Amino acid sequence: MVRLIWAVTETLTCDDFLGGKLRVWQPRRGYRAGVDPVLLAASVPAKPGQGVLELGCGVGVASLCLAARVPGLTLTGVEVQADYAALARRNAAENGAAFDVVSADLCALPADLRQRRFDHVIMNPPYFDRGAGTASDDGGRDLALGGGTPLADWLDVGARRVGPKSYLTIIQRIERLPEVLAALSGRLGSIVVLPIAGREGRAPELFLLRARQEGRAAFRMTSALVMHEGVVHQGDQESYTPLVRDILRNGAALPFGD
Repeated sequence: MVRLIWAVTETLTCDDFLGGKLRVWQPRRGYRAGVDPVLLAASVPAKPGQGVLELGCGVGVASLCLAARVPGLTLTGVEVQADYAALARRNAAENGAAFDVVSADLCALPADLRQRRFDHVIMNPPYFDRGAGTASDDGGRDLALGGGTPLADWLDVGARRVGPKSYLTIIQRIERLPEVLAALSGRLGSIVVLPIAGREGRAPELFLLRARQEGRAAFRMTSALVMHEGVVHQGDQESYTPLVRDILRNGAALPFGD
């Protein structure tokens, strides 16, 4: 386990999400949450009263964005890095969200969590294969981006926590889609994949995937979510498409697979 110690003011920033609806503390250096956990939260079709488990919750951005959109959820997060978990608890308290954050390795969950099933399991696992890359100098960033747990193990743990007819949702890099599909084969069904492209005409770099326990529908891939308008970057001005802007600024839902 990587252990980090931060001074409260010198090495942390407090950043706006959802147009200022959320204020989130996170490390000034190292892994910093951005757009991806917001997209993940927007894609979860949760309803009031349901239970949600986030594996690898970091400082809590995905779960807190989901809580801002859907009231009355029972939210649980698991985070291996104790200082990130502490920030997630602080962020939950300061944003008035009921979010239970457990400091644990996802492959060694506490006994009570191993006995529970959830309506939704969500995850934003490390994007890069640790065996295929170079470690970062920052321990927190290295663990968040490369991780020490194989992607197949993330999906195995997640699939075990999904309740009957309930859902697992993941965001990941497009080149790892075959790994994800292989890990879920025979475990979850009704798989829907939403590719995410930076601009119209560009190959997708990320994808969102939703799978259902006991799902029997055929595999389906939707048209891509395009993040930015125009075919090239036009300086520093904001260029998000209207749907993406609505998600990032207003906490709108991102429907797919419905």
